[in-house]
Amino acid sequence: MGRLFAVDAAAASSAAAAAALNGAVDWWKDVNDSPMWQDRIFHALAVLYGIVSVVALVQLIRIECRVPEYGWTTQKVFHFLNFIVNGVRAIVFVLRRNVQLIQPEILQHVVLDMPGLAFFTTYALLVLFWAEIYYQARAMSTDGLRPTFYWINGVVYAIQIILWLVLWWKPVRIMVILSKMFFAGKILASFAVCV
Repeated sequence: MGRLFAVDAAAASSAAAAAALNGAVDWWKDVNDSPMWQDRIFHALAVLYGIVSVVALVQLIRIECRVPEYGWTTQKVFHFLNFIVNGVRAIVFVLRRNVQLIQPEILQHVVLDMPGLAFFTTYALLVLFWAEIYYQARAMSTDGLRPTFYWINGVVYAIQIILWLVLWWKPVRIMVILSKMFFAGKILASFAVCV
């Protein structure tokens, strides 16, 4: 009898969990199908990216006012790139309906992928900054760091441009998937390097 009760309780709890999960899926479907919800979410993201962009610009101006004699240092370029990346993303989120209407479609891919490329460069620059500090602390030569940074960025940009050209020449579904996978890999690599 006790075992039967346990089975009934387990079945009831799994049924309740399934019903709750189904309710969550229905909620997500409602949000996903609602243009009003999508607009609010994308505008909220635009505001957040805009805030990050403004903070990066303020930081850049602060550093420039404090030490203008050093010119464009790695730190200043990092903040400038953060300003650009997040500012462009904020604009894309505000104008996302217009971006989705851009023709030919390859220009849509370029507009949506360029902030990702700049994001990769930004965080590769952060790694360069850390590497320079580490090498200088160990009294090691930093001569090979900047050329490596330029080489890695050149390879990533070249691959992305080749993918865009192939996608423009022959817009097949597998090329779109490959381009998105490369984009995701760039972003993942940027996060992995910084962690």
